[in-house]
Amino acid sequence: MSNAPNIFGGMCPIPIKDYPTITLAHGGGGRLTQMLIEQMFEPAFRNPALQILHDGAIFRATGRLAFSTDSFVVSPLFFPGGNIGSLAIHGTVNDLAMCGAQPLALAAGFILEEGLPMADLWQIVQSMRRAADTAGASIVTGDTKVVDKGKGDGIYINISGVGAIPDGVDIAPTRARPGDVILINGDIARHGIAVMSVREGLEFGTTLASDSAALNHLTARVLAAGGADVHVLRDPTRGGPASALNEIAGQAGVGIELDEKAIPVRESVRGACEILGFDPLYVANEGKMLAIVAPEQVGAVLAAMKAHPDGKEAAIIGRVVAAHPGRVLLRSRIGGQRVVDMLSGEQLPRIC
Repeated sequence: MSNAPNIFGGMCPIPIKDYPTITLAHGGGGRLTQMLIEQMFEPAFRNPALQILHDGAIFRATGRLAFSTDSFVVSPLFFPGGNIGSLAIHGTVNDLAMCGAQPLALAAGFILEEGLPMADLWQIVQSMRRAADTAGASIVTGDTKVVDKGKGDGIYINISGVGAIPDGVDIAPTRARPGDVILINGDIARHGIAVMSVREGLEFGTTLASDSAALNHLTARVLAAGGADVHVLRDPTRGGPASALNEIAGQAGVGIELDEKAIPVRESVRGACEILGFDPLYVANEGKMLAIVAPEQVGAVLAAMKAHPDGKEAAIIGRVVAAHPGRVLLRSRIGGQRVVDMLSGEQLPRIC
């Protein structure tokens, strides 16, 4: 009997010698399914609600709640700065945070492909636990299915989450109004380019690591600083800031104007985008937050962002205007202006 070490510490409790990979029997509801639950998932995510091992979780909650669900199919499964497991936790926690909520409970659904190495699954599960711990969240229930080899790309993960919204918080895309200021908590496009570089075996002269992170602690600071004057929060994941801002402009019936010189992009990322023919504004992120704030509280919100490790490079990148409702315009580095439209497809598929 052999166990597999992993970079997160500890040993995989499944007997790797006997079960080195996921088999169809692991999804059959019998002894191997129980082994997977009792030796893989339950030890990693242990908490009182999960330990009951019921069909669902029971927990107490009061006040307004946010509920979100997200599925993750990233390729490759492992990339510099994270893997599909940490990304899955970050993504759902961030969806709740963009509603102004702090996570109360998460549910994890796994679609495993026959032949997935058990050691890889253990690393992914451990990274999920670490990401959830950092966010202050608990995985309280879940589900596992196994599909035939060749039909699942290793593993797909769905994470659903419930979060509590504090009193006085009112976050919605329709609240963007002319005069509001647009902030971002740091440089864009790092996550998408990091994943792309590994997938395609590209080297750009430097190691690009994903900046994927849970942003709920940062959003709590932003809301504490700006209160009801924080109108909109959005994480620019698929489609990047360009798509997110187009959606907000359309939903609120306002125009948005961006300043290209003010938008932070690392030189290594900018260079990679130029080589590949990508626009950083459309590249996916999972660790970035757009905040649209009334002008009276911009200074306080910007200072709150910069005081947090995930916001130390925060910047003002644009404004909401009454002109050209539903459209996003960009003032370029050379002083010209262009329309930043929605993509008709995906620049970088399978990023999140």
